[in-house]
Amino acid sequence: MPANLPPQYFEVEKRFRAAKSAEDKITALEEMLAIMPKHKGTDHLRAELRGRIAKLSQLAGKKSGTRRASMLIEKEGAAQIVVIGLPNAGKSQLVASITNASPAVAEYPFTTHTATPGMMEFENIQIQLIDTPPLMPQSIEPWLRYMLIRADALLAVVDLSSPPLAQMEAIATQLENMRIGMGEKKTEAEQDTILLQKKTLIIGNKLDLNSANENYTALKNKYKEQLPAIAISAKQGIGLEELKREIYEMLDIIRVYTKTPGQKPDLDDPIILERGSTLEDAAASVHKDFAAKLKYARVWGSGKHDGLMVKRDHILQDGDIIELHL
Repeated sequence: MPANLPPQYFEVEKRFRAAKSAEDKITALEEMLAIMPKHKGTDHLRAELRGRIAKLSQLAGKKSGTRRASMLIEKEGAAQIVVIGLPNAGKSQLVASITNASPAVAEYPFTTHTATPGMMEFENIQIQLIDTPPLMPQSIEPWLRYMLIRADALLAVVDLSSPPLAQMEAIATQLENMRIGMGEKKTEAEQDTILLQKKTLIIGNKLDLNSANENYTALKNKYKEQLPAIAISAKQGIGLEELKREIYEMLDIIRVYTKTPGQKPDLDDPIILERGSTLEDAAASVHKDFAAKLKYARVWGSGKHDGLMVKRDHILQDGDIIELHL
């Protein structure tokens, strides 16, 4: 199967070949991975790029351990999501409220100077959130773009006690300066300016303050055709459980469980797959050799009958239980 790489990939590949430092090479490789379509024709190339990143990361770590440490927050859990916003939007309060992290929280801006990861529990999975410094020109560190490129999605936090549309425009401008867009491409003109599009959920924070409801209505009306949005109060704990579900649904992933013949399924450790994944994809995620050796499988959940025998191209649904036969 051909790779069918888009023009943007080759643009970044030229930058990779011209890069002098290990950090710049890694950033380009991560960008190439993010741009590359995911299908069987790119499996070998994806593995090759990941191998290059691993080798360059070791080299970069030896040369610049401190600067590199902020860039290398390894993905944990079902997904890695970066939390972004302007000063005093409440990013750190949000991360502190729904994860096990303890970022600095204060009523004055610019309290976050580095990246702080935390794990958010949603039902039987965990999702990694990363608090970051404010998206202001004077506070954007060189490693932030690299982190945004690697992320599975973004949370854009705005303060509902202030006009939110201006905040979103400022966030979009800073991301565009890094050639990153939120949601789907809106115009063909973006082909020349935006290299990467990131799934994004808008979070209107401080719902408990004056003018918040009115400002949230304006926010929803502006972005209802572009990005999902939710209103919360991180400080008061309003809407946080609903937020967790919105985050999960934004990721567009499914949980699939495995069982051995005659045994009960393990419902505590699901396989995480992109929505639309097949039985073959699930088998490969269990072990790289399973997809090739797979004879058939039985599925409980989405089939018309429990224990239905299915082929490797069967599309799985969230909550399915699979029994692989090699």
